[in-house]
Amino acid sequence: MFDSVREDLQATLDEIRAAGLHKPERVIGTPQSATVAVTAGGRPGEVLNFCANNYLGLADHPDVVAAAHEALDRWGYGMASVRFICGTQEVHKELEARLSAFLGQEDTILYSSCFDANGGVFETLLGAEDAVISDALNHASIIDGIRLSKARRFRYANRDMADLEQQLKEATEGGARRKLIVTDGVFSMDGYIAPLSDICDLAERYDAMVMVDDSHAVGFVGPGGRGTPELHGVMDRVDVITGTLGKALGGASGGYVAARAEIVALLRQRSRPYLFSNTLAPVIAAASLKVIDLLESAGELREHLAANTALFRSRMTEEGFDILPGDHAIAPVMIGDAAVAGRMAELLLERGVYVIGFSYPVVPQGKARIRVQLSAAHSTQDVNRAVDAFVAARAELTESGEA
Repeated sequence: MFDSVREDLQATLDEIRAAGLHKPERVIGTPQSATVAVTAGGRPGEVLNFCANNYLGLADHPDVVAAAHEALDRWGYGMASVRFICGTQEVHKELEARLSAFLGQEDTILYSSCFDANGGVFETLLGAEDAVISDALNHASIIDGIRLSKARRFRYANRDMADLEQQLKEATEGGARRKLIVTDGVFSMDGYIAPLSDICDLAERYDAMVMVDDSHAVGFVGPGGRGTPELHGVMDRVDVITGTLGKALGGASGGYVAARAEIVALLRQRSRPYLFSNTLAPVIAAASLKVIDLLESAGELREHLAANTALFRSRMTEEGFDILPGDHAIAPVMIGDAAVAGRMAELLLERGVYVIGFSYPVVPQGKARIRVQLSAAHSTQDVNRAVDAFVAARAELTESGEA
């Protein structure tokens, strides 16, 4: 049977390569850090890492690593169970309590990933008589989670408050019992930040709940690193926050929903990814507790990250690159053509800078880019070296006629 399928699959793979949309996976032989050893052309080499979500540089922080070692001795390797059977340890409850306090929410529930967290919310909270109003550029996990629910679906243009209000009107006029507005706090492909204050105003006007996926914000956005609700002063007006432990919070895996107590209580009873997935490994929970300790005194790291981001954005603009506006550590360098973006990423790697070209279906057709991600672990010299490499790679592409 598979022989007949094999040819079709190979043809699809060939089409992906021909269109310049193939996404190679490079292997690194070191811990995640500002500098990593990448296998390129069969030869390992140390390169600057500008494509990880390691915003605060905590993925290899010695205190986090030490906490993980200690946790292995105390709590073991894995739970071999789901939470409600025999998979809940004290360390899981402690992390949930700490996340709730840090994010200003009443309770928190842990998941094996934020993808699972987003996959478990909508089906649990919303039925056919309800409505979900989603930003057009929300993360794939939100889109997939919404698909699992029977709620009516409304979509508004990215950060367009007039369109959001129109969708809320239609949902209200359609007799929706519950209305849930859902948005990314930071849109991962663009680095744009959602206007949460305006969203909360509209939610209150139309009696809707607000949900924010703050995966690319918690830890370093806002005065205390508590994310976009803190940045906009609406921590008490957001009903559901989803996020990950796999980006600024140490870079491992795992996700969470921090929300009103009744929402979390219902998720524990009905959320399928929670009920049918193994418990988060205790070593991750324990290390994440250490990360939260570090976040409470991480002002200097956040300041350094902001300085690195400002330097990269200003220098790239001065050099004439098309970089999307903003001040987030996600700094997309717009290329347009997928093949050119991929080739530029290769040339940058040759110059000791590790970045990735993003193309369809991760971003829209014709909107290929290199998404540079700054880290507090980068030095000023690292940032300047990256910009210089971009300039040199662009010159080579122009001279060869590839650009």
